[in-house]
Amino acid sequence: MNIVLLGKTGQVGFELHRTLSPLGRIDAPSRSELDLMSELAVNDYLISRKPDLIVNAAAWTAVDDAEEYQAEAQRLNAELPAQLALYAVDRNIRLVHYSTDYVYPGTGTLPWVETSPTGPLSVYGKTKLAGDHAVEHSGADYLIFRICWVYSARGNNFMKTMLRLAKSKTELNIVADQIGTPTPARLIAQVSTLAVRDELKCGIYQLASKGETSWYGFATEIFNQAVQMGETLLLTQDNARSINTLNYPTPARRPANSRMNVNKLENALNIELPDWQSQLTITLAEYLEKK
Repeated sequence: MNIVLLGKTGQVGFELHRTLSPLGRIDAPSRSELDLMSELAVNDYLISRKPDLIVNAAAWTAVDDAEEYQAEAQRLNAELPAQLALYAVDRNIRLVHYSTDYVYPGTGTLPWVETSPTGPLSVYGKTKLAGDHAVEHSGADYLIFRICWVYSARGNNFMKTMLRLAKSKTELNIVADQIGTPTPARLIAQVSTLAVRDELKCGIYQLASKGETSWYGFATEIFNQAVQMGETLLLTQDNARSINTLNYPTPARRPANSRMNVNKLENALNIELPDWQSQLTITLAEYLEKK
């Protein structure tokens, strides 16, 4: 199988490059090797590589910056997946694409299911939803995975930021009224590869760890586990303060409810996804080992 993987330098893309390797030959261009902002460049690249599978982990993920750079977010989050889907239709190949909890309105307390009404609050969420719709209505054989609160041992993410701050600060305010599920990029890649290998039925699936917490709850678990692993921190659960979103304004609105029901994916693949705490232990250990 010839696989084209876009977004290999991102958190999910990096892990996908590892997990997909046993399935075939992978062409995974960096941004310097392929200008994803150029429709022509992307088209020429696909024609030259003749993939049997396209995996699109590329996106504009800077949520706040998307409010200013709307054209760029629109290209990467909406127009690029639309282009990939049309190519997949023409060649009768599968497209794997990644979406986000930001497509939902963030209301209520019940976990979202794949058929829940959407209602993004930000430019980022709106452009990602536009990408979902383009792929879904293209006629392509597709898998869309909606993922949530992604972090990893690499790249810039909440886990690493909290650890860095915990070594230099004695007090920190952390948002406690946004609820979701921290999900490591490694788990996303592993399940995605299983879905490709087992030829999962075309459709939208939510992919996240099990359980729920707030950013405050995630942070304090990071502190507690890091200390148990031998890290010395100035900041602990006792001097981390929980605050409301209103006290931490950002250019882009965040959904208060990012809970995701993963039953559809679990049933389709006959798996049970792990809880977020155990996944944090694995990812934190990997990061501390590789520092």
